[in-house]
Parts: sequence; C-alpha cells; structure tokens
Amino acid sequence: MRMLDPAVRSVWMIKYALFTLVVTLIVGGYEITQLFSSNDRFLPVGSYTGLVIAVGALISLLIPFLRYKYWRYELLDEELYLERGILNRVRTVVPLRRIQHLDVSQDILEREFDLGKLIVHTAGTRSADVVLPGLAYDEAEQFRDELRNYITEDAL
Repeated sequence: MRMLDPAVRSVWMIKYALFTLVVTLIVGGYEITQLFSSNDRFLPVGSYTGLVIAVGALISLLIPFLRYKYWRYELLDEELYLERGILNRVRTVVPLRRIQHLDVSQDILEREFDLGKLIVHTAGTRSADVVLPGLAYDEAEQFRDELRNYITEDAL
C-alpha cells in the first residue's frame, strides 16, 4: 500500500498549532478577565493557558506523526482502498464504477507545500465523498486522471 507525501505532516502540524494558538488566546483572555475578579482561584493565573500550550504542543507534534503513520491507500483493479485511523481504524473500499466525479483541491497551506487532496464523489447518500489527503499536487492530478480514464472506459 502507498503512503502519503511526508510533507503532509508539516501541514497537519501547522494546522494543529494554529488551532492551539486560537484556543490559547481564548483561555488567556478568560484568565485576564479573572485577574480582576474577586473570586478565589484554585490555580494561579496563567495555569490554564500554560496547560493549553503544553497539551496543544504535544498534540501538534504527536497527532500528525501518528496520522501519517497509519494513512495508506491503494488503487486496485476495480476499487480504491483507503486505510486510516489512530485509535479507530477505518478501511474504506470505493468501487470505481460508483464514482460520480473527482476533484483535486488545495488550501493555502497545501499550496505552499505543493500538496493536494483528491476528493472522490460517489453515488449514494451516506459518506458519498471520500477524501485522500496529502498527495503531491502532480500526483493527485495524475491519480484523478487514472480514475477518470477507468470511469470513461467502464462506461463504454
């Protein structure tokens, strides 16, 4: 089975770090407002902010590494097989004949690292979109074209 592009770990780390920054600002703002209240505090001011920073740093470093380690995919003869998950392993099989259309997408960070994600839209209502993140952008477009060729050949 194939692995994702290693640069996706950096993208995921930055996204977790940005989320940690937002939560830190919110908790820090709350602690500043509590600084001027007359309530008795269980912990000193700044403790919650420090805790958020410590946990956020741990998550920002550990989770992207583990997500990358357990993400795999493979294009088989008549199906796309995805395997992912840290605690809860998910194995997804997408029959190629059920594919409706395909997208290659990039957000701002992925563009900086020349990464993209392949979005496979399938027939059906539940879990109709399957996302394959962390591909080199050229590889994502090539993979999309391979799948598109299979779909058009199968339709004929």
